[in-house]
Amino acid sequence: MKSNYLSKSEMTAMDKLKDSYGGAKAISQAIKEKSQYDHRRKSVADNSYGQLLNEAEGFAKKFPKAEKYIKKNNIKFTKPGVSTTQVSAWQGSKVIHNCMKRLAENGNVLIPLEQITVMALSDDYIYNGDLMAALGMTENIMGARFCVSNLLGTPLPPKRFENIRKVTGVKIDTVDAGDGLHSLVLKNMGTFFGNFCGVEVGNDNHLVYVDTITRAALETGANFFLNPSWSTIVAACYYGRDIKNMSFKVSMFLSVQNTIQFRMLLNIIREFLREDGTSAVREINIGNAISPEKFVECGEILKEYKIKGISLAAHIRINTDLGDKDFRWFDNAVKVLSCGCDMTIKYESNGECHPEDTIASYFLPKNEREEKVEVLGEVLYNKVVRCDQDAKEIMKLGHKVEFAKISAQ
Repeated sequence: MKSNYLSKSEMTAMDKLKDSYGGAKAISQAIKEKSQYDHRRKSVADNSYGQLLNEAEGFAKKFPKAEKYIKKNNIKFTKPGVSTTQVSAWQGSKVIHNCMKRLAENGNVLIPLEQITVMALSDDYIYNGDLMAALGMTENIMGARFCVSNLLGTPLPPKRFENIRKVTGVKIDTVDAGDGLHSLVLKNMGTFFGNFCGVEVGNDNHLVYVDTITRAALETGANFFLNPSWSTIVAACYYGRDIKNMSFKVSMFLSVQNTIQFRMLLNIIREFLREDGTSAVREINIGNAISPEKFVECGEILKEYKIKGISLAAHIRINTDLGDKDFRWFDNAVKVLSCGCDMTIKYESNGECHPEDTIASYFLPKNEREEKVEVLGEVLYNKVVRCDQDAKEIMKLGHKVEFAKISAQ
């Protein structure tokens, strides 16, 4: 195919990489098989993650149903504008387990349909059972959509980068990261922002992005990935166009803050549409600077482009280190919904400025994260509670709200 955004050599490199893993059909089949709960349970049955899953099943039995709440409060969905619930910071299976325990103790909280983790896809996370257990709890037990991040600054065994070179002929620049690992050379944006969700994607580093998500998909059945940079968006749209059960969420860090940037993104997406008119991109998180009027305009533009299956999301509460500490978008969300525009309401925070409710907490080393499992689980629990409270207010206004299957069925 001819592309306005990719050279022939760039497409060839990604094709070779995909073929080295068996091709699109093999990857898609692996996702289908390894996303089954029976497979995930058996994979972690002999380690501590298996016990977490067993206990999570018990917690889930105490979760309430939206139908009961709707009936009790005599709620009628009389208005257009559907809201989807989304909460971030599902930081590994132990934090998720702790959050589920707190939700079970509460017994009145409806579970968000979409759950996002900002965890580095290290080899340890992918292959030791942690990600598998996290997926089992979120996708299988709760029936949520679990969005996995891929941070390009993640240290990996040198063989990962060498394999890309062998398969594609493209050499990836790396530096010794210690402990027998290497990481990408991040030259321009500094250590923090260079690593932060992989904003810096120099030269052909997009190949590391698609390689890592492919390995995660093949190992665990993960199929929904966060994507924060323009170059990896292009790569993901091309790479995932024939892997029908792989999809991507566009992060607000892409800086889609206005309709000009939104059209730029849609032009990229439209070039790599699948045969059925859908895209590998499932969702676009509009940036925090946007007004409700511009959000609605983005919804109208999306309709004009006739791209199927893409939802638009906005932050409702954010961490203090992500922006304005007084950021509140709930009233704006109500304005958007009242115009008949569907939207996803995202909770990066519960808005109460907890010292551990920060973006920085997403990047804790494994040992520190596990020392703070209860604290981080409580932070996540409070985000889910805030999402639940706002979602119920939206339902009372007459708008339908979508929750995870465990709350919806």
